[in-house]
Order: sequence, then C-alpha cells, then structure tokens
Amino acid sequence: PTCICHVQENVLQRVLQLPVVSSTCETLQRKYSSTKESHPLMASVCEVYERGVQGAGALAMWGMEPVVRRLEPQCESAVAVANNLACRGLDHLEEKIPALQYPVDK
Repeated sequence: PTCICHVQENVLQRVLQLPVVSSTCETLQRKYSSTKESHPLMASVCEVYERGVQGAGALAMWGMEPVVRRLEPQCESAVAVANNLACRGLDHLEEKIPALQYPVDK
C-alpha cells in the first residue's frame, strides 16, 4: 500500500491520533491531574519537575538552533525520507493490527 502521509503530516502526529494512543494519553493525563489535586506534596514535586523539564527543553532548543540552521537543507530531505518510511511502517501496522483503531477500554 502507498503511504497516506501528506507533506504536512508526520508519523508522530499519526501515532498520537491513533485511538489506542490518544485514549491512553488522556487517561494518564487525568490520573496525573487527579494525583496532583489529591496530594499537595506530590503537586509541589510535580511542579518542580515540570519546570525543570521545560527549562531543560528550552535550553536544549537554544543550544541546538545554530546547528539546526546550518544543517537544515540536508536534514529536511533526510527527515522526509525517514518520515515516509515510518509512515509506511505505520500503514502496515494499522493494517495488521486493527486494535490500534480502538480506545484502550475496548
């Protein structure tokens, strides 16, 4: 089968849109939020962790920006090829494993 990915679509977006993945993420988010609301000490630990992750991500992006800018022309074609291959693999998985189209509770 041919890949159903479009230029603006990437494999990560497709995976996140799979019902089994999206329902799992929603469940985890609800449990995480519920835990934070129920346990004040846990909420403060989680907030510190969240700020640390955001700060580390911002620092990594700032540090990588010059490298990405220099490599961008070469990276675009490599990323497009990798994305296309990953989409084809996802097409195959969706075809062979119909359960991916159902939420976790089903």
